[in-house]
Amino acid sequence: MIIAVSIFLSVLFLSYANGANDNFKGVATLFGSGTTDYKKALAWATITTFLGSLTAIFVAQKLISVFSGRGLVSDAVANDPIFLISVALGAALTVFIATKIGIPVSTTHSLTGALVGAGLMAVGSKVNFHILGNKFFLPLLISPLISTFLTFIIYPCFKLTRLKLGIERQMCLCVGEKVEPVYIQQNGTAVLKSTGIALTVGQLQNCRQYYQGKILGFDTQRIIDNLHYVSAGAVSFARGLNDTPKIVALLLVMSAFSLKSGIFIVGIAMAIGGILNSGKVAVTMSKRITEMNHGQGFSANLVTAFMVIFASKWGMPVSTTHVSCGSLFGIGLVNKKANLSVIKQIILAWVLTLPMAAMLAGGSYLILRAIST
Repeated sequence: MIIAVSIFLSVLFLSYANGANDNFKGVATLFGSGTTDYKKALAWATITTFLGSLTAIFVAQKLISVFSGRGLVSDAVANDPIFLISVALGAALTVFIATKIGIPVSTTHSLTGALVGAGLMAVGSKVNFHILGNKFFLPLLISPLISTFLTFIIYPCFKLTRLKLGIERQMCLCVGEKVEPVYIQQNGTAVLKSTGIALTVGQLQNCRQYYQGKILGFDTQRIIDNLHYVSAGAVSFARGLNDTPKIVALLLVMSAFSLKSGIFIVGIAMAIGGILNSGKVAVTMSKRITEMNHGQGFSANLVTAFMVIFASKWGMPVSTTHVSCGSLFGIGLVNKKANLSVIKQIILAWVLTLPMAAMLAGGSYLILRAIST
């Protein structure tokens, strides 16, 4: 009974940490581009992520098998409760620590490191490193490079299409200490005498770009905003679809839970983690990596959603974090506004994630094995 409760609590902790670090990543571009505010973006992320988690019941069986540990270690070890608890604790602590300092890291990467660390303590050199390289490391290494490249290519194509359709961006004018001569029209609008540019007054945080024009009779800005919401929801949905099975794999060893009940529990814990603890990572993803406008945010989300949904369908353990950050890196390259110091911090954290999770999981395994004997 104690073992069962321990597995359950460690998986809940991992689910909570996953939600805290990952839930906002799909909607970071909504917040970063000024399309919506933090609370609305978080609510949209929570709803769509949970729907993705529920859908995992039907389409993500391969990931459950991959992250059960079978093949990496023997079935006997993979079914060992101490091994499972150690993996969950190692991954959860790694993700939770990163969340508290506001760095977006990969739960997939953390789980991979934890599987290796606990596996080494359990079976030593008998860990199947061939499977580790092909099924885990290769997708994790390549996916952010692909997403960066695709975003770097796709956004200029969208921009070219916009220009060919005659859709122009309206920019707000921020007036500082310099005094410009103006005259007031009868309708109350202020106009700069030197240029004829009309002025309106508002708060700086409400100043944003606006796409002027119509497509098939519909307002261009509204179309872009709606598509942006759809793409952000698709990313969050894909994240729930891809991440939930990886965590549920640790829980299903307990016969007390069916696939449906396990996924529902993990999905709820992920949602709570995102609601309560996603603030710092949200700011890093939305504001610190790069500035972006609506079209750029939509392009990044489109690439992320496509790659993560494709990976979920084929059982490839890619990281939503790596893919979404890679897309934002691509936007930063396109608009030349990438914050290189922040990007370096994130990449360094990715490098450290696996060994840190391995050490925490390995240490947990040794402690729990000593206590149980």
